[in-house]
Amino acid sequence: MDLPLRLISSSTGFADNQIKAVYQLISDGATIPFISRYRKDRTGSLDELAIEKIVDQLDFFEKVKKRKESVLKLLLKKNITDNQIVAKITESWDLTEIEDLYLPFKEVKKSNYSKALSAGLSGLAKIILTQKTPVSKSQILAFKTTDYNSEKELIEGANEIVVRWIAERKKVRSSLRDYIARNGEIVSKLKTKCDDQELILKYKNYHDYSEPIYKIKSHRFLALQRANDKGVISLGIRLDKKKILRLISSFVISDQSCVSILNVAIERSWVKILKPALEKEFFKQLKEDSDLKEIGVFSENLRQLLLQPPLRNKRLLAIDPGFKSGCKLVCLSAEGSLLGNATIYPHPPQNQFNQSKKKIAGLIEQYKLDGIAVGNGTASRETEKLIKGIRFNGKVNVYIVNEAGASVYSASAVARKEFPDYDVTVRGAISIGRRLIDPLSELVKIDPKSIGVGQYQHDVNQQLLSQKLDNVVASAVNSVGVDLNTASEFLLKYVSGIGPKLAERLVEYREEHGSFKSRENLKDVPGLGDRVFEQSAGFLRIKGGGNPLDDSAIHPECYSLINTICEKEDVLIAELIGNEASIEKIKWSNYVNSDFGLEAIKDLKQELAKPGLDPRKIIYQLEFDKSLKSIHDVKVGAVVAGVVNNVTNFGAFVDIGIKENGLIHISHLSEEYIDDPTEIVKVHQHVKAKIISVDVPRKRIGLSLIGV
Repeated sequence: MDLPLRLISSSTGFADNQIKAVYQLISDGATIPFISRYRKDRTGSLDELAIEKIVDQLDFFEKVKKRKESVLKLLLKKNITDNQIVAKITESWDLTEIEDLYLPFKEVKKSNYSKALSAGLSGLAKIILTQKTPVSKSQILAFKTTDYNSEKELIEGANEIVVRWIAERKKVRSSLRDYIARNGEIVSKLKTKCDDQELILKYKNYHDYSEPIYKIKSHRFLALQRANDKGVISLGIRLDKKKILRLISSFVISDQSCVSILNVAIERSWVKILKPALEKEFFKQLKEDSDLKEIGVFSENLRQLLLQPPLRNKRLLAIDPGFKSGCKLVCLSAEGSLLGNATIYPHPPQNQFNQSKKKIAGLIEQYKLDGIAVGNGTASRETEKLIKGIRFNGKVNVYIVNEAGASVYSASAVARKEFPDYDVTVRGAISIGRRLIDPLSELVKIDPKSIGVGQYQHDVNQQLLSQKLDNVVASAVNSVGVDLNTASEFLLKYVSGIGPKLAERLVEYREEHGSFKSRENLKDVPGLGDRVFEQSAGFLRIKGGGNPLDDSAIHPECYSLINTICEKEDVLIAELIGNEASIEKIKWSNYVNSDFGLEAIKDLKQELAKPGLDPRKIIYQLEFDKSLKSIHDVKVGAVVAGVVNNVTNFGAFVDIGIKENGLIHISHLSEEYIDDPTEIVKVHQHVKAKIISVDVPRKRIGLSLIGV
């Protein structure tokens, strides 16, 4: 591909050599996590987000290139060899410009325009457009045909052609785009035919709404579009028609000779062709821009959720709470293995309160459990209250776990494969407990769109959303690293270079041959060649193997260098790992060479100091306000504790311990103006917020961090 380096550099802010390096590495089959972690010397230490930005631009311009080639082939097929047009299309990397240049040569469906063209009225149309003196009757009648045999019919037919020619003028379209971008307003009106009162109430903010195009935020545009799609409102762009017509006239009328005929053509060109086409174009662009922004927010939320700290070395009782159907209990080992399960009925209608308390206490004692994970869905607060009333022999911490997606997992093929002998209720409880023990390992089994951290996820481009979320999952998995001998195939498939099929083979090989003793054993797995080994080995960990480096993020390609360093410095590898004093004695600059640059050596030194360091933090408990049972208990002015469970472009949703989440609008996140809520809050962050509004009918709670 001939790279438009100037355009990519301008869009991303990165140097030409960085862009070229990323392009070459991606072309050679490298993954983004691998490039970011192990090819810093070549990219100038670009991180994953930067590399993804460049890759997105490369993909976009690849599409532009294919469209150019397609357009040029179509022109050649039509025997259109206008060197100026062909040259402009060949040189352009602007899709809009390419389409504008091609527009006059597009096939036109049967219409009044095509009929007039076939009748030979293009000559008359040209006279009308270029004549410096009024067009005479004899000039008009000279074009008379069977279908156009009167002066009026001839002018009308020629006008159809003029209308199309005006609409196809590149300068007219580009000038109108600039004008609309600066002056257009998105407007919405309530549709009189809509009789769905729930939807009418839900979208009441948009019953009579307007906002300049250049100001509208992504979440508002997607909300407007959703309301429009559901038939609640009509959506359009408001413009000053008189100014628009004057603007078009400035490109069409050079004198006043044919002004009356041309004015009719100009207005018709705007109303029939240009307005609907450009409105559609603007809505399409707004949708694409909004999709990218919302997917970006969704991606960041997912990253925060996946990188929640694990609850290490704790045996758990996990509870999926419920009323009539009871509470499902599962006992899990510190590794997440199922030890036992039961069902209790402490809540209405059964009210087996004391029996349930005894059962929980008995399971805690029987399996020597250290903590209790309670799903945050129906009956969560009631179940938490039940647990708090139990006297345990030792300290038992209680954790409230976001159970979004647990029911999706429990009914999935993945869950059936893992637990074929248990029903969905038991699987759901297992998922709740496991996502506390190791959130990353458990959440990778669930479609990210079902985890509950997105906004408008059903409205955005689904293919792009899936691609971006898969990138985030892969990024999180590779940043933490994966234990090759314990990881499930669902986790392994996200490791750089692996994929679903090889993940299955790795697990099958492990089951057949026993634990992997070294990274080198990976090469014995059928289908795992040198390229996959290069991409994946650094992210796979082997604990207790023969080589301590196999339990680190140090890539096997560096092993020979480390052996050389150890020989020259007269030190054992085991003495270097985790020993900062020994590491600092080495003059690392002596080992920089053409294969291992400064960045690679720097990373090597850091990894030896803290091998396999988990980037995830420590888990903290949160106590919700015990007085809050439902939205009816929420009072304006009170300060409540909560956990952020979703961040959007317009604010953050906070779980305050009841069914309804509270919303901290972006304007209430900080006393200072902020443009991005993630400057202040992250998913799973614990906050204290003031209640500033309660709307019971619409089930909305307003929160603020200001002054708390």
